[in-house]
Amino acid sequence: MGERILVLDAGTTSTRAMVFGADGALHQMAQRPLTQHYPRPGWVEHDADEIWQRTLACAREVMASAGGAGAIAAIGITNQRETVVAWDRNSGEPLARAIVWQDRRTAPLCAQLKDEGHERAVQRRTGLLLDPYFSATKMRWLLDNEAAVRAAAERRALALGTVESWLVHKLSGGAFVSDASNASRTLLLPLDGAGFDPGLCALFGIPPRALADVVDTHGTLAVASADVLGAAIPVCGLAGDQQAATVGQGCLAPGETKATYGTGAFILTNQGDRVPASGHRLLGTVLTQREGRRRYALEGSVFVAGSLVQWIRDSLGLIGSAAETEALARSIPDSGGVTIVPALSGLGAPHWQADARGVIAGLSFASGRAQIARAALEAMAHQTHDLAAAFAADGESWQALRIDGGMSANDWMAQDLANMLGIAVERPDFVETTAFGAAILAAVGAGFHASLDDAVGAMRGAVRRFEPAMAGDVREERLARWRRALAAAVPAA
Repeated sequence: MGERILVLDAGTTSTRAMVFGADGALHQMAQRPLTQHYPRPGWVEHDADEIWQRTLACAREVMASAGGAGAIAAIGITNQRETVVAWDRNSGEPLARAIVWQDRRTAPLCAQLKDEGHERAVQRRTGLLLDPYFSATKMRWLLDNEAAVRAAAERRALALGTVESWLVHKLSGGAFVSDASNASRTLLLPLDGAGFDPGLCALFGIPPRALADVVDTHGTLAVASADVLGAAIPVCGLAGDQQAATVGQGCLAPGETKATYGTGAFILTNQGDRVPASGHRLLGTVLTQREGRRRYALEGSVFVAGSLVQWIRDSLGLIGSAAETEALARSIPDSGGVTIVPALSGLGAPHWQADARGVIAGLSFASGRAQIARAALEAMAHQTHDLAAAFAADGESWQALRIDGGMSANDWMAQDLANMLGIAVERPDFVETTAFGAAILAAVGAGFHASLDDAVGAMRGAVRRFEPAMAGDVREERLARWRRALAAAVPAA
C-alpha cells in the first residue's frame, strides 16, 4: 500500500479526482464537466448517475497514472453541499434527478414555515435559516412530487443524502453515511446533536429511516470496494466543499477566515468549539468532527460568484473565457458607473431574499463589455463587504481574509477585495484548497499526520499577500452605487 491520497472533488459544474502525497504535493489530476439541467426558471438539477460515473472515471484515470490501486492509501471526498440525491438503497440506482443547492423551487414551503413561526427555533437548533438553499425542503419536494421516491419510502428502501453520501454508497457497495459538516447543512442536524433529529425530521416531513448515519469528518469512515477501485481502500476524509477549503487554508484557530470564490462565494470564520449564534442572518455550521468532538464556523453564503462570469460568457457572449475579465477590468479606470447585483438565483447572506433578481444598473452609450466585465468583478467585493459588516456585527471582525477558488486566481479581483475591505487578502499559490483540504483530512484520518495543525504545517505551501490601496472616498462612492442597485434587486413588498 502506498502513501498517496486519492481525493474526489464533486463540484457544481465539474467533478475531479486528484492524487496527493502525504507532503501535500499534487501528483495527478483528472476532471470531467457535469451537465446542468434547468427545467424551469429557478430550478437547477444534476443527473446523479452522471456525477457518479464521471467521478469514477476521473478516479480510475488518476489511479492508473499513479501506479494503480496499490499506490493509494486513503480516500478523501469533498462535494457541493446541500444538493440532494434520492436513490434506492437496495439497487443503488437514483430515483430522480438530484436537486442542486442553487435550486429555488421550495421557496413557497420555506415561506409557509416562516409564516408558521418556525424559523427562530430552527435557526437556534441548526444554525441555518429557512431558505430553499438547504437540503430538507428539497427532500420534502422529492417525496411530494416524485412517485418513485414515494414508492421507495413506502417500501423502506429510500435513501436521501447529500453528494458525499451518494459517492460513498456507490464506492463501498452500500455504506450509508453523512459526515457532520455536510449533515449540518440539511436543516435536520442540531449543531450540538450527534445525529439527525426526529423533531426536525417531523417538521419537514422527512422519514428518519431514509437518512444516513452521521460520522466524523476524518478517521476511517467507510471502505471503497475492491470491485470498484481494484483494491479495498479506506475513506478517511469527508467534508463539504467550504469546510474542506477552510481546512485547506489552514484556518484552524478561532477568528481565522477564508473566502472561496467558485460557482458561489462562501466565507467561513473558525469559531473553535463554540456553537455559533448569529444575530445578523449568518449561518452556523460544523467545520470538522473527530471522535465526536466538533469544531464550528460562522458562515456567509453568496449564491452567485463565478457563475456570473459564466453567464456573461455563455448567455451574453461578451467574453470568450473567464480569464479575459482581468485584462478587461485593467483596460479602463473604472466601471463607468455600471453596477451589477448578481441575484440570478436570489440573494444569499446577509440579505436572504429568495425572490430577488439580478440588476445591471448605470448603463449608458459609453458602456461596453469592459465596463460590464469590471462591474462583474467589482460585485464580488461588494457582496463580500456586506458580509464583512454582518460578521463584524456578530463580533467577528476580520483581521485578514484568505481567498481561494477559481476566481481568486484573478489578481485584479484579489486586489479589489483588499481595497474594498480595507484589510490584507492572502492567496495560496495552490488555490484549489477544497481538494487540498480533503487531502489534509484524509491524511490525518489515515494516520500520516497526528493532527490537522501538523498536517497543515507539513503540507501547505507559499502565500501571496495583497494590501489595501484605495482612497476612502472612492470606496464609499462605489458602496453607495451598490446599495442603490441592491435596493432595485429586491421586489417591493
